[in-house]
Amino acid sequence: MTYYAFIGAVEQGFVYGLMVLGVYLTFRVLDFPDLTVDGSLPLGAAVSAVAVSAGVDPYLSLLFAFAAGFAAGTVTGILNTKLGILHLLASILTMIALYSVIIRIMGRPNLTLLGKPTVLDAVTGLGLAPHAAGPLLYGVLAVAAGWALVWYLSTRFGQATLATGDNPRMITALGVNTHTTIILGVGLANALTAVSGALVAQNQGAADVNMGVGTIVAGLASVIIGETLVGKGQGGLGRAVVAALAGSVAYRLAIAVALDLRIGELSVTPSDLNLITALVVVLALTAPTVRAKIAGRRC
Repeated sequence: MTYYAFIGAVEQGFVYGLMVLGVYLTFRVLDFPDLTVDGSLPLGAAVSAVAVSAGVDPYLSLLFAFAAGFAAGTVTGILNTKLGILHLLASILTMIALYSVIIRIMGRPNLTLLGKPTVLDAVTGLGLAPHAAGPLLYGVLAVAAGWALVWYLSTRFGQATLATGDNPRMITALGVNTHTTIILGVGLANALTAVSGALVAQNQGAADVNMGVGTIVAGLASVIIGETLVGKGQGGLGRAVVAALAGSVAYRLAIAVALDLRIGELSVTPSDLNLITALVVVLALTAPTVRAKIAGRRC
């Protein structure tokens, strides 16, 4: 893998890091299997692309994407809590509906941002090299989002959100409305995912209605890899968030390494990414068990 491929993988890891934080919030904190992210990521990209194309500041467009993603997640939460639809089905329904919403927003299946201002312009204007500006800016944004998530989960309402995923019966008995914590938690998770989509669109120079396909798989893979590398259930919220971001970067590096592989005449192509992702997740899930068995034999 070349130096520029390495830098590009790190940059992509931070760009998608906000999405991974959202997946961590739903799957690990709320214990809510949420497939809405496959729709909220291109939703954020579409909202940001349309806003930037209309002359809106790129950073302000991230707020619009945040609001759109929050609305999408809120719909999923309401379908589950207020209408009694199974969480997995509720998220699938929202994801399907978002396909039409995204095309309505853009007026077409895709929208280019070539020649339009992006969030990187403010950093490259400082004299930084383009290959260094991306990882620096996106890294700062990912760390800031991680810090904000830790702060949120440390508040009184955040603690109620943690308790909702851990023991909903207990927290309900204490007078907490779990419907509210689920709706706001899923909304926040999809808001983070939508902002990630907005950054992806500005980074790649285009928004596409199909760019969210496989988002949930990549997010879960990143969370699992991070927990394998950093540790699971140890060190509190801060360590969990660091693990999620580290997993996002590690996942993108693994993909970059895999795409660079050649086995004889056979080379890996982008069409093999789903297979590679599945293999990475399997390795991440089985690594702790294999490591424990090896340690047991040595003892």
